[in-house]
Amino acid sequence: MAEQATTGAEAVGTRTEPMRYRCTTCGNLTRFDVTTTRRVRAFHHYTVGGELSVEDPVVLSESVDEVLCRWCGTGAGVVVLAFGEAAGDTPGVASGGGSDAAPAERA
Repeated sequence: MAEQATTGAEAVGTRTEPMRYRCTTCGNLTRFDVTTTRRVRAFHHYTVGGELSVEDPVVLSESVDEVLCRWCGTGAGVVVLAFGEAAGDTPGVASGGGSDAAPAERA
């Protein structure tokens, strides 16, 4: 029996927006090292010459293993923001929330 193709979002659930993070230690909202594990089903098509083409990838499961702040280097203060929570942040506020500059550059 042939399986019906699904998109990655359908396979993992209804979450289609990427997760947003905030570092409560330094106020970073924009730079994080995120380590994830994904289980993917895909069609592997080899040419007669042996070249591989990977088609129709479907994410079966995905988990975030670790999130580290790029500015202060720790994951201890990183929290997941609720949907739309970061939208109200104003760039350049005292917390440093919306600026893309590293802490030393914001001074």
